[in-house]
Amino acid sequence: MRPVRSLWLAGPQVWLPDSEAQAARERALCLDAGFEPLIPAVMPPGEGGDELAARQFYAARMAQLRQADAAIVNLTPFRGPSADTAAVFEAGVLAGLGRPIFAYLNVASELEAEYVGRVDQMLGASLDENRVWRDADDCQVEDHGLPETVMLWGEARRLFVIVTHDPLRDLTGLELCLEALGLYAE
Repeated sequence: MRPVRSLWLAGPQVWLPDSEAQAARERALCLDAGFEPLIPAVMPPGEGGDELAARQFYAARMAQLRQADAAIVNLTPFRGPSADTAAVFEAGVLAGLGRPIFAYLNVASELEAEYVGRVDQMLGASLDENRVWRDADDCQVEDHGLPETVMLWGEARRLFVIVTHDPLRDLTGLELCLEALGLYAE
């Protein structure tokens, strides 16, 4: 097993207005647990349409990802019932590199603890005559009683679901992932 020193942190927290303060809290928790956090930056806002800058940013991010020994991914729903798409992509890249993934998902209520429940609550879903959940476009909604889709849930060595009044800022899941990662890394 590859030793775990550097730890990629991904999730919607980079988009918060107080993202620097949130990153400082995350960094302190990681350092206290004995891991070097790799906290992604966001691409600076631009005029739009700067494809060269976007490709350079992507290449730099991919190089950073390759440096990570493991990842903790915040799968808290962001801009809808699913996780931040960049965080999901990064989890996939790291899984493809054979890095262990730990994850957490913060929700505001028990009703949001399962994926199909979030889709139903945020977008609307209904059971068809075969008892299959369908969204407004009549597409099947993945329903396995899991907090996330099978592919995200299945890749995580541990996936913690936290009910909290502040889903985008609560770090209880990060703390639990750090504990689990500490046990894994021993």
